[in-house]
Amino acid sequence: MHHYTQGKPTRQGHKGIPEGCFEEEQGLKGFFGPVSHLIKSKPSTRWTDIDGPLRPHMYDLVKLDRAAGSQRLLHNNAVALHMSFIDVLEPQSATSIRNADGDLLYFCHKGNGEVFTEYGRLQYSPGQYVVVPRSLHHTFFPAEKSEFFVVENLQSHFEEPERGLVGRHAIYDPNALQKPELEAQHARLKELGIEIKEIAVKRLGETTRFSYDSCVYSDVVGWKGDLYPFTLHMDHMMPLMSHRAHLPPSAHTTFVARDFVVCTFLPRPLEKDDDALKVPFYHQNIDYDEVLFYHDGDFFSRDNLHAGMMSFHPQGFPHGPHPKAVKSVGGKTETSEYAVMVDSRWPLHVDAGVEQTELKQYWKSWQG
Repeated sequence: MHHYTQGKPTRQGHKGIPEGCFEEEQGLKGFFGPVSHLIKSKPSTRWTDIDGPLRPHMYDLVKLDRAAGSQRLLHNNAVALHMSFIDVLEPQSATSIRNADGDLLYFCHKGNGEVFTEYGRLQYSPGQYVVVPRSLHHTFFPAEKSEFFVVENLQSHFEEPERGLVGRHAIYDPNALQKPELEAQHARLKELGIEIKEIAVKRLGETTRFSYDSCVYSDVVGWKGDLYPFTLHMDHMMPLMSHRAHLPPSAHTTFVARDFVVCTFLPRPLEKDDDALKVPFYHQNIDYDEVLFYHDGDFFSRDNLHAGMMSFHPQGFPHGPHPKAVKSVGGKTETSEYAVMVDSRWPLHVDAGVEQTELKQYWKSWQG
């Protein structure tokens, strides 16, 4: 497509928006594809009523039943999102799990502990991603009660984003990916007296249990290769920034998959140019569903939020910052939010088990 203009557009996206006007970005491929910027005299979220299933959703996941162990939240054929709650275990009660349905990305929201794998021990703490490729068995051994926002990749594998002009050390250095420690695991299992002799394998949503006559983590004496579980902590990530113009969410991509991406929002300085938009712009992800899990900090684009909430904005309508966020951003010089976003190419279905946590009046929050 050729680039055209009509009327009085701005010269640069997210900058120089005329006073009293609002910019709406309409784009394809979740900010990665063709895009246009519309300058409007009224905000894009000026609806007075929404009658029908397509509306913005907000869920307070703090209200989920921890005793259940896990709860699926949203899902389609490519990705499933879960909350997982793991209590402190006695060594003799630890079990091993293997997910044959897809890669698993665990984001630690609360707690700390260890993960035992065939490749060695990993450690986790709040703000840590733990990536376990498909069919690699593993055991979580928490030091305290732990909560995870889990992304299950059902059709592909988690890969690093392309860095392009900024180079391969941008966003996070490859050295920030923490590899498993095999010898440390052998010593730790001996210290704890753990003998895990069963692997529970999930395939097509059903579980099959394999039993063994010795510990399933004691037989590996060495390994090499570029397929293994690893961790990545938010503290070791470097957000891309522009001091002049607001960058799209795609600049904060952490992992990519065939039909979705995972992004990480971290504290950063706000744009300094006087005419720069300093809050997320109104936008339509025309062909993507957008999910945002709020981990920690002050969530400056929304009002009345707390850690452990999750928003779900289906494709098909524009959304953007709440009116109070627009008014309050003037005196701020930086953000202080930590959040995980999942953008899905295909529509997501809401699991019935999470509907009880929905804030039903969330769609009214743009009305001031």
